[in-house]
Amino acid sequence: MDQAERAGRPHAELIPLRVLHVAAELYPWVKTGGLGDVIAALPSALSAEGADVRLCLPGFSTLLDAAREHEVARLATPFAVERVRIGLVELPGVHPPAYIVDHPAFFDRPGGPYGGPDGGEFADNHRRFALLGWVAAALAAGADPAWRPAIVHAHDWHAGLAPAYLRARGGAAKSIFTVHNLAYQGFFGADIFGELALPREFFAMEGVEFYGGVSFLKAGLYYADRLTTVSSTYATEIQTPRYGMNLDGLLRARSAVLSGILNGVDPEVWRPAAGGKAPAKAALQRRFGLAEDPSAPLFGAITRLTPQKGMDLLLAALPGLTGLGAQFVLLGTGDRGLEQGFASAAGREPGRVAAELGYDEDLSRLILAGADVIAVPSRFEPCGLTQLYALRFGALPLVRRTGGLADTVVDATPETLADGTATGFAFEDESAADLLAAAARAVALYRDQAAWRRMTRRATTRDFSWQAAARQYLALYRGLIG
Repeated sequence: MDQAERAGRPHAELIPLRVLHVAAELYPWVKTGGLGDVIAALPSALSAEGADVRLCLPGFSTLLDAAREHEVARLATPFAVERVRIGLVELPGVHPPAYIVDHPAFFDRPGGPYGGPDGGEFADNHRRFALLGWVAAALAAGADPAWRPAIVHAHDWHAGLAPAYLRARGGAAKSIFTVHNLAYQGFFGADIFGELALPREFFAMEGVEFYGGVSFLKAGLYYADRLTTVSSTYATEIQTPRYGMNLDGLLRARSAVLSGILNGVDPEVWRPAAGGKAPAKAALQRRFGLAEDPSAPLFGAITRLTPQKGMDLLLAALPGLTGLGAQFVLLGTGDRGLEQGFASAAGREPGRVAAELGYDEDLSRLILAGADVIAVPSRFEPCGLTQLYALRFGALPLVRRTGGLADTVVDATPETLADGTATGFAFEDESAADLLAAAARAVALYRDQAAWRRMTRRATTRDFSWQAAARQYLALYRGLIG
């Protein structure tokens, strides 16, 4: 009898828990939003806690170009006449090894991960991301004889069919499905179901069928053994008609297996540069052509320009904001009407308002470093990463009290200012008036520089590291496999 047996523990506990994370994005190679940041950080944090983690990713050329690929399998799939190559790569940095679904006909294309250069989605996205989920299930069933996961952790609609394929195979591994944003559902017409190689009975209300079509997101919500989302408040909100995107009934029915685990921030990636706020603010004002006025509170926004992000509310509040003596800079792209609206506002108030349409990583960091306030006025926000980055950089977030914004920002009230817990400014109503009222409180407090400095010091010390999230996920994994 060995030591483990004498201690009454099974041999399995001596083997690191094997977890396969399935996703479409990985920063810095493929990123359209926060998902890429999460997949870059969470699996690495789990590895640091002792889990044996690997990734399963589409074979986008940016990933294939990043590392040498070692073939582990060629699989006959329902999605291609030829066999699909599965490669294993060691990516630069501290990322876990990644299985790459190397099928150039699906993934080696100009444009983004989901659509072409013209901005339209690829017509065969259902086949592209069904293949991703199918390969994940095949890996769970032993496609790589050297490594087989006990847990398949699928992220967002792109990986939503992975739990369905696992169920169709008889449950080769336990599955977890994480919703990063319920608004993106991977919805397709009913006619594509026959191309998915799922059992016929899966096209049902108790399955992948959704309002007469097929929803990849619903597949993950229905078939996964456990469900998570990226903040506890959002986990509660999505069980209501207001935020549930027509899936609230299913989510209420599965509430016993649904939990919220807050995203984190990689402190090494999001580390403020030395030098402090004042020189960064002056550099930001010069970069955007604003008046170099250290006494003017400088508001910034780094965002997709969509109504979900509350950018229409912010645009409507801009005249009032500058009327308070504040400056404003925007970095973002999205809705054409909002792009034109912010560009026009910048034209009307040069020196006070500036907007750059697009995305630039270095410029986003300059805004975080130089702004006094970062506006995140979302109508709904599953977790939100911008406000977490802002806290790290000592830029106080101005947020609508919803989802992860409610869980991470403590509103500046007389009570929270007195006890030293305030870290930002929050408002309730989806209105420009309520947003402006919160901004006015921020401007008023900025005039008291001693109080402002105390608040920014508190903000920069908030701990939103990935270690806490990783430990919660590990507890969930262990509970799932007993």
